[in-house]
Amino acid sequence: MNRRQFFKDGFFLSAGFAFGGLKMVSCNKNIKNLFKISLAQWSLHRSLFNKEIDNFDFIRLTKTKYKISAVEYVNTFFFDKAEDKNYLNEMNQIAKDFDVKNLLIMCDNEGNLGDPNKKNREKAVENHYKWVNAAKTLGCHSIRVNAKSEGEYNDQVRLASDGLRMLSEFADSIGINILVENHGGLSSNGKWLAQVMKTVDHSRIGTLPDFGNFKIDENDVYDRYVGVKELMPFAKAVSAKSHEFDKDGNEVHTDYNKMMKIVLDSGYSGYVGIEYEGSNHTESDGIMLTKNLLEKIQKN
Repeated sequence: MNRRQFFKDGFFLSAGFAFGGLKMVSCNKNIKNLFKISLAQWSLHRSLFNKEIDNFDFIRLTKTKYKISAVEYVNTFFFDKAEDKNYLNEMNQIAKDFDVKNLLIMCDNEGNLGDPNKKNREKAVENHYKWVNAAKTLGCHSIRVNAKSEGEYNDQVRLASDGLRMLSEFADSIGINILVENHGGLSSNGKWLAQVMKTVDHSRIGTLPDFGNFKIDENDVYDRYVGVKELMPFAKAVSAKSHEFDKDGNEVHTDYNKMMKIVLDSGYSGYVGIEYEGSNHTESDGIMLTKNLLEKIQKN
C-alpha cells in the first residue's frame, strides 16, 4: 500500500468510526461566511524542519487534524521539487484525496526582485519562473514573493516595481498572480508597498497583507492596522499572523476584531490564512487557537 492510499484509507476508516450510526445534518444554508479559512504551511515550520512531518503530511493533517480545506505552501519545504512533475502530481493527488484546495506558494530565497544591479534583478525574476509554473501545476491562483531592494525610498519603489512588473508579465501568460507580502524592510511600510502596487499597475500584481510583519528595521515598526488598511485594496490573499493568546483566546499582539473589520470593510471575501509563528503554544494549539478566534469572528 502506498503512502497516498494509506492516508486516504486511514482517514475514511477513522471517519467511519467517528460518524457511524449518526445521521449527518447539513448546516443552515442561509448562513453566509464572509471569508474562508486556510492554513499556511509556515504554521508547522518547526515540525517540518525537525523532519517530524513532511510536505505530504502537511496536506493530510490540514484536513484530518485541523479540519481546514485549503492550504498555502512555502517553497522552503520542497525547494528542489519545483520542476519535479511527479512530485507535484503526487501533491495534487493527495490534495484531491482529502478534498484540499491548493491556494498559493510562498516563495523565498530566489534573489531580490528589486536588486539595484539589473542583471541580478533579471536573474531573480527568472528564478521565480519555475514557481509560477509549479503553482499552475498545483492549481494555485498565486505565488507570494518579496519586494526586497536597496537604496533611497523612491529608488526602491522604482527597482522593486521593475522586477515585479517583469515577473507579472511572465505570470500573466501562465494565468498566475504575483502577490507581495509585507515582509521586512520597506515592504513593511504600507504606504511604500501601496505605491509599488500602483507603479507596477498590472492586473496580475497584488498584495498578501500579513497582520504581524510590520517591522521595517530594529528601530522602526509600522502601525499594523494602518498598514493592512493601505494594502487591502490590492489584496488577493490575507495572512492572519498570530504569536500568543490570552486565557480568553484573544491574540495578545493583534486585535483580531479590529483587524478583520479592516479586512472585511475593504470588500475582501477570500481566504484568510492561519499563520501561527509563536513559541508560547505548541504548533497545533497555536493553529487551533487562531482558527477558533477567526471562526468566532465569522459567527459574530
